[in-house]
Amino acid sequence: MTLRILATQPTPELFLLPWDQPLESWTERHVIMLPRGLSRHVVRFVRVGDTTCAVKETDELIARREYHLLRDLKKLGLPTVAPRAVVTGRKDKDGEWLPSALVTRHLRYSLPYRSLFARGMRADSLPQLMDALVVLLVRLHLAGFYWGDVSLSNALFRRSAGEFAAYLVDAETGELHPELSAQQREHDLLVGRENVFGELLDLQAAELLESDIDPSDVVDRIDDRYRALWNTLTGETEIGINEPASLDRWMESLHDLGFDVEEMDIRTEADGTRIRLSPRVVEAGHHRRELRTLTGLDVEEAQARRMLNDIARFIAHHGLQDESREVAAHRWLTEVYEPLVRMVPRQLRGRLEPPELFHEVLVHRWYLSERAGHEVDIFDTARDYIDTVLTQKPEEALTVPVVSDDALDDAPEDGAPLDPGVI
Repeated sequence: MTLRILATQPTPELFLLPWDQPLESWTERHVIMLPRGLSRHVVRFVRVGDTTCAVKETDELIARREYHLLRDLKKLGLPTVAPRAVVTGRKDKDGEWLPSALVTRHLRYSLPYRSLFARGMRADSLPQLMDALVVLLVRLHLAGFYWGDVSLSNALFRRSAGEFAAYLVDAETGELHPELSAQQREHDLLVGRENVFGELLDLQAAELLESDIDPSDVVDRIDDRYRALWNTLTGETEIGINEPASLDRWMESLHDLGFDVEEMDIRTEADGTRIRLSPRVVEAGHHRRELRTLTGLDVEEAQARRMLNDIARFIAHHGLQDESREVAAHRWLTEVYEPLVRMVPRQLRGRLEPPELFHEVLVHRWYLSERAGHEVDIFDTARDYIDTVLTQKPEEALTVPVVSDDALDDAPEDGAPLDPGVI
């Protein structure tokens, strides 16, 4: 059997990697040193053309299955890493068989959970990390995906307006069904509790977890938050038939969580005075889609919510209520967001993703305005933030694509330089 590569986008550089060598023996000529999460397999990061990819050695059937499963999940719009290729038929120079390999794109500005704690993540940020894992699990379950090995290790985390967004990075044990049973969801939740508890104990042993954090309380939060979110998105709500405002509030509460209802099952009670509402199809990313429609920016959900609020503020400040929302949003994009992002010096552009930078500048403006006793100009705020805060932050892009200086100068203008979702 000869070397075979099944790829979504055939790239010459992919074929030139040393597939005749065990992955653990690949040298710095090919390997990029990036933070890796815990894994039962050998994993290395490599440069493939102008992108960075993760390569994982595993069994051929497992690699093929995970490759196709990740493709299906991406088609459903779920937050996962993007599969790039499956490499089979590997042999070393002596003719001995080597494991097959799964190649996925590295998720820019993302970090494994241990790296977040190694960087000194505070105790008050831990609930946000767990909430991100819960939201990911609920989204996967709504789509009919049984994870099978829920854990912090099998996810990557990106910052999102002071919160976190979680992405599935290991689907090896997963299964995609038309719909999950309650037993399948409960098993995923049980496995997640056990795995996260063990991972937090490991962090304690490594002295990476603050002493006042109780792992038992953390896993209880996972259980409570999952059930609360699942019930909100799938449970029945009863309102009065003559209470349209209550229906609007119910819909708005789902939007606040970042979800849209595509279909509702509405049933009238026997006495005709009340109705029961059951969301049938719930889709995540309400604010992301709204912002993308208005501006073309593709950002995380919490970032989108913050930007939409700033657009509303911009409209009110400039008296643009009579303008179409699309026109006003374009003015905000070209007069506020893009100029602000371009203020960041080239050497600091890997510290924060542009949407997260914008969020932090808004927070910084609040503090400066409180101290000054009046609202501080957004661009004065940005200059102060870049000089006093951004320069102290660690590099988070971790990898920078090989592009020209001109491309770097132009990259922030669309708010998603060099495809911040995947690289």
